[in-house]
Amino acid sequence: MNSAGLYAMDPSVESLLGTRTFEDQFDIKEFVSSISENLILQSNQEPGPFDPRPFIRNFEAAVDMLLVIRKDIQKKTEMLEKSVKSAEEEYNQKMVDLNSGFEAVGRSFAAMESKITEVGRSAIRIGEQLESVHLGRQRAQAAYDLFDHYNRLSRGDTSSLETLKKETKSREGTRQVAIILRRLNIVAKEVDVPGADTTRENIERYCEKFEKDMLKLFDRYYRKGDPKMMARCAQTLLEFNGGSSCVQMYVNQHDFFISESRVQGPDDTTVVWQSLPDPYAPAPKKEPGLSTIFAEIRATVEQEAQIIQAVFPNPPIVMQVFLQRVFAQVIQQYLEVALENASMMSNLAFLRMLNMAHIQTSALVEDLKQFDLSTTITRSNSAPVPSDPLATAGSTGTGAAGPFGPMLDTAMEEIFVPHTEGTKYLERESKSLGEMYLNLLLRFTKYHEKASKSKTSNLYGRLVTQLANAAVTSSSNSAPGSTRAQAAAAFMKFSGISGPQAESEEDPIKEEDGAPSIEVAETMLKWHAEAIGRCVEIGPASEVPKHALSLLRVLAEALGRSYIEVAIETAQNRLESRDTKAELDLSGLVIIRCTDLICHLWQQYINIALLPLASTSVTLRREMSIFSSQTISRIEGAANTLMQKIIDAVLVYLASQLSKQKKNDFKPRNDDLSFARVNTDPCTGCCEMLERFRDAAKDNTSGKNLEYLLTEVGTSFHSLLLEHLRKFSVNETGGIMLAKDLKSYQDTIATYNVAALDERYEFLRQLGNVFLVPAQSLKSFVTESYLGRIDAQLLRPYLAQRSDWNQTERGYDGEATVADANDASSRGFKERLGVSGKLAAVVQELDNLRVGDEGNMSGLASQRNSGAFGLSPNMSFGAER
Repeated sequence: MNSAGLYAMDPSVESLLGTRTFEDQFDIKEFVSSISENLILQSNQEPGPFDPRPFIRNFEAAVDMLLVIRKDIQKKTEMLEKSVKSAEEEYNQKMVDLNSGFEAVGRSFAAMESKITEVGRSAIRIGEQLESVHLGRQRAQAAYDLFDHYNRLSRGDTSSLETLKKETKSREGTRQVAIILRRLNIVAKEVDVPGADTTRENIERYCEKFEKDMLKLFDRYYRKGDPKMMARCAQTLLEFNGGSSCVQMYVNQHDFFISESRVQGPDDTTVVWQSLPDPYAPAPKKEPGLSTIFAEIRATVEQEAQIIQAVFPNPPIVMQVFLQRVFAQVIQQYLEVALENASMMSNLAFLRMLNMAHIQTSALVEDLKQFDLSTTITRSNSAPVPSDPLATAGSTGTGAAGPFGPMLDTAMEEIFVPHTEGTKYLERESKSLGEMYLNLLLRFTKYHEKASKSKTSNLYGRLVTQLANAAVTSSSNSAPGSTRAQAAAAFMKFSGISGPQAESEEDPIKEEDGAPSIEVAETMLKWHAEAIGRCVEIGPASEVPKHALSLLRVLAEALGRSYIEVAIETAQNRLESRDTKAELDLSGLVIIRCTDLICHLWQQYINIALLPLASTSVTLRREMSIFSSQTISRIEGAANTLMQKIIDAVLVYLASQLSKQKKNDFKPRNDDLSFARVNTDPCTGCCEMLERFRDAAKDNTSGKNLEYLLTEVGTSFHSLLLEHLRKFSVNETGGIMLAKDLKSYQDTIATYNVAALDERYEFLRQLGNVFLVPAQSLKSFVTESYLGRIDAQLLRPYLAQRSDWNQTERGYDGEATVADANDASSRGFKERLGVSGKLAAVVQELDNLRVGDEGNMSGLASQRNSGAFGLSPNMSFGAER
């Protein structure tokens, strides 16, 4: 039984069971809660247990209504689907009908197009035939007119040409006369009949008159500033003879080339010109006069580009003619005057001016390349030029304009070629460097020439010759006859020095003038770098490696042979000729240090500045590297020799100090004066010398070089002391004095901080103790102390210097025993001490008494002549320390 018939449905629920409820966004949970909302409220209000029946009846009625609604909606959906399907079928049929209609229309248009194309082809053929007939008629008419004018001119009649010229219709008459006269000139040159010469003269006379009239007319409109009429005249003259005369008149009468103010040379009183010949002043970047001219050229060309485009029918050609005149007349004339003035100052001023001009001119050329009129559209207001029915290959004209950019580059190159062709530039650059180096090293050379006046060679003349040789060598293609003697004379002339005796008495040579310095080397490298920069700017890129190598030879002669090696040679001469009794001068070590720093600077300069320039040529790069290495090796060899001479001089001085030892120094009387003395005078002198040498060595060397240098002097002085101890008799009081001297020697050598020397001088101190031991304890001291492993017979030459040896010798010999087992072990210690002969026998048994690490000691005597400086195989100049 249907519950809907017994119980009425809640009206609020009936409102929810409409189709609108299920449209848009539908939430099932919200729908169910809305149906049961009123029943829940009623259930909450009624007392008693929960009654589910109202809810069941309500939901059953709702479900029944929803089923009815679903059936209605399904019916409507089926009806709509049928309607849509029928509409789609109708639409598809209409599209098929339309496509068939469009295809029919397309076929109709294609047929029509093919018919039109066929008609067009027929029209084109007819047009071509008509054009050919028209051209033939024009040629025939032009030939007829040409023969008519020729016959008239043969009789001297020019009335027809005058009448044609006076036509005012767009000035076409004048243009036609120009074309006719050009053709008549061609005909007159080819016709060879009786009377042709007279006719040719008449034609040439009339052509000359016509050209003059047109040029006057062009000049008149040019002065009035009427570009439109100027363009007509230019077009007429172009038809007549190519327009070259018109272009020449335009260029020749331009105010830019007539101005007299521009013909004057540069103002050489400005700061720029005053700094040009000064090598210590930085090279100026711009020349004021040249900058002014170039600024005016830029402004003028910018203005003329517009005028030329508006006036001439061939603006690219006219612009090229105008710019060629600018370079050949304005720029070249100014540069010639400027370079001549600079040349009278010095070679450096000339080269700086040339480099400045090249840089500024290159910038000007780059700016002018934007005015390439061949890439712009010609004037739009010009009338169309009628075709010439009788145009032939013989027609005159200016021809096509060449490339604009290369034309400017060529014009610029022609300005500088007279100064850079062949080897002119390189020779001048080499001479300039030679002059500057000669003046820079003048006082240095004078000083060393005086210091070496005992030598027969003239240092100043040698300096001039070396720099001249370098300048001549730098250019293998120099002019014939340029000998080294001539080059040397040129250096003397350019430097403003009359000869080696041209020394100012008011400014005498000082000691510091002869000392080499890093500042002078840096100045020489700075000048050389400036010259290399000019080579890169002025010379062709392919020649830069050659120029760099050539100028490197000049630098090597000046910095190497004429500066560093001269200082080293003078230092060697002083060491050889010095008075051995005078105090030793160790300034040679300062020269060694300066040489080391300059070699470092040289290598850095070569690697950073020069070798990259030779990257394009493997051969020249290798040659440059080899030359640099040879230069460094030569300087190192000279420095090695100087260092060895310094070491020898120090040892000679120490030997001379030891030779001043008095016989009674170690055998004094037992008085207060003897005990008051701390050390003997020779000991004090030797210690002072050793300290001076230590300080000088530490100030000017470092690392392994310093260690081997101090080791060499310490080892050799140790040998001198061994010989020295055998020469003097020592009593008990003298033993104390001797012990003080040996302790001073040991303390002084200890400040060298060379482990290899400590054991040697400890042995000396122990050896000196044999003069302090009483006679009865001498034997036990020798056998049981530090000297116990030395063969007693080897110590006898030193024991014999004891003043009481005659009394103690018999007892000493009676108790003496020889430990032969120690002979073999003492051999290594002897080698480490580096002594030989009788001294070797003395220290033969000391090998077992080695102090310190055996691995740190080696035969130093065998190393004396090894390595750079003659000290260490690791010593070298120009390498990282």
